[in-house]
Order: sequence, then C-alpha cells, then structure tokens
Amino acid sequence: MHTDLDALLRSLRVWDPEVTRLPPFDPDSAPEAPLPLFVRWFAEAVEAGEREPHTMSLATADAEGRADVRIVMLHGADEEGWSFATHADSRKGRQLAGRPYAALAFHWPRLGRQVRVRGPVTTAPYEQAQADLHARSTGALAAALTGRQSRLLTSPEELARASEEAWERAGREPEAEVPTWTLYRLAPDEVEFFQGEARRRHGRLRYRRTPQGWVRELLWP
Repeated sequence: MHTDLDALLRSLRVWDPEVTRLPPFDPDSAPEAPLPLFVRWFAEAVEAGEREPHTMSLATADAEGRADVRIVMLHGADEEGWSFATHADSRKGRQLAGRPYAALAFHWPRLGRQVRVRGPVTTAPYEQAQADLHARSTGALAAALTGRQSRLLTSPEELARASEEAWERAGREPEAEVPTWTLYRLAPDEVEFFQGEARRRHGRLRYRRTPQGWVRELLWP
C-alpha cells in the first residue's frame, strides 16, 4: 500500500463547502423527458463556474467486450441525441464501428451533480460532420488534419513536424475536409440525473425509454 497516496487521499474532501453548493432537487418537478432537464443543469453548471462543463467521459467496448473510457467534448444535444466527434479510424471510432453502443458521464462537482447517458450510437451524414469540424477553432481543425489518432508514434519530433504542417494548412485552408472526421450521436435508452446531498441522501432520477415514451424512476443512492 502506498502510504503517500493514502495520506493524500485522506486529506481530500468531497463537496468542500468553500467551492461546492448542493442545490435541492425535487424529482416530482422534473420534466417528462430528460433533454430539458439536461439543458437546465448544463446552464446551471456554466453559471456556477464549472470548468469545462462540456467535457464528458465516453465509455465504449472493444470486440472482446473489454471496456474503454476517455474524456471527450460534447458537441451538442437535441432530440436526435448527444453528439461528439472523432476520427473513424481512431481507437474509439473502431470500437464504435464494431459495437455501436456507448455511455457518457458528466461530472459537475461544484453542484454535486452527475449525468449519465447510455444508448446506441449512429453516425451523422458526412456533410454534417465536416460542418461541425469547420465550426470549431483553427486548432481543432489542425488537430484533425494531423490525424493518425491512437496509432503508434515513433518520436515527439515526428508529431511536431506533422502538427506544424497541419497548422499551416488549417490557416491556409480553413474549409479543408478531413474524410475520417465523424460526428456521432448517442440516442439514449437511459439518462440518469444524480444530485448530491449533504447527509448522503443523494437524489437519483432515471429516465428510461419505453415504446410508450419516457418513464421516470427513482433509484436508491
């Protein structure tokens, strides 16, 4: 057992009142569908000063069913689903091609909140993916043009050369297309909203999609 790590872990607090506010949560007042509640909670996370509230964990699985997870950026959420983007030939892109089902998790500690989303994943039309890419920053386009995501890298110098070339092209051709860039949409089967509570009576509201529409259910913390 690593004593330095243990001591550091014991020194940390969850929901430090100096930086965290735990708002009350009344599930009975929640909307009939999850998207309006997500939009409201997202706006409240921004207002609370949450750093990078649009980042989320994306969990996928490989062909053998082994789980994988990483942090990605939310590109949008609407009636079609929660959107994110990556290269189709990246590790997560290949996993989604083989198993088009994923889970997302948002963590907003300033409010003691989490949102979990899971469901099947589809790809948006190519034109929408390119429009999504070109709506982002020059740096995002340069990173996409650099490509080769998840492949083995021989040296930092190789990356530096490829990145410089990509930055130069992104500045010269702001509408340059990246054929592998793919916009994914996760259409949720379930969306869970978690609200922390000081006495650990946490609120958990799950929306579950059925043929008749969304069903709301409370879960034990």
